[in-house]
Amino acid sequence: MNPTPSVSNTKARIALFDLDHTLLPFDSDHAWGEFTIGLGWVNPMEFKRQNDAFYAQYQAGTLDVHAYVRFATAAICRQGAISSIAAHADFMRDSVQKAIKPQALALVQEHQRLGDTVVIVTATNEFVTRPIAQALGVSELMAVQLARDPLDDWFTGDISGTPSFREGKVARVEEWLKQRNLRWDQVYTTFYTDSINDLPLLERVTQPVATNPDDRLRAVAQERGWRILELF
Repeated sequence: MNPTPSVSNTKARIALFDLDHTLLPFDSDHAWGEFTIGLGWVNPMEFKRQNDAFYAQYQAGTLDVHAYVRFATAAICRQGAISSIAAHADFMRDSVQKAIKPQALALVQEHQRLGDTVVIVTATNEFVTRPIAQALGVSELMAVQLARDPLDDWFTGDISGTPSFREGKVARVEEWLKQRNLRWDQVYTTFYTDSINDLPLLERVTQPVATNPDDRLRAVAQERGWRILELF
């Protein structure tokens, strides 16, 4: 598996990865929602109806990310930090760890072996994804940041800053580069994603890789001659 062609040593190499359906064979936010049904934290029928509707909007590229994050985090906002963190540890054990595929780990580790900085850039929120990134061996995570209540230092359901969704992923990567005194023209960037929602960042990086692509992204990748990777 050859992640990227060799490039000049004068450019820093950065490997950007979407998470859901790219490094994971499922949608972690949707799966976490299903997990909370089993915990009895939500009304099963109503939650499933709304969760599936939001997921369909995401796949269609029409998602209101602010509305979705309020919905997706409502249960943990009610439950509080102690119960939510404990439940997520169970979620990691029961749902995530056994779903992480060797070929996904191998791809990440090959980039790390080459000296690339590996970053996960996901539209799923930081509560769900931080432990998953750690399980994949990735310390750099750009996820949807959640606002916190200053009184109890727990999530409010609102988004803090720019959500890493669609064009927001480009903005977040640019912010990350600026913090490191880097510009786009000083880096060699590879981006792996399955989703048409990530077209803005795919068009911005040095090497776009349509990974387990949805039908719309596959068509774009074929038209533009982008690499297509069937990781799963």
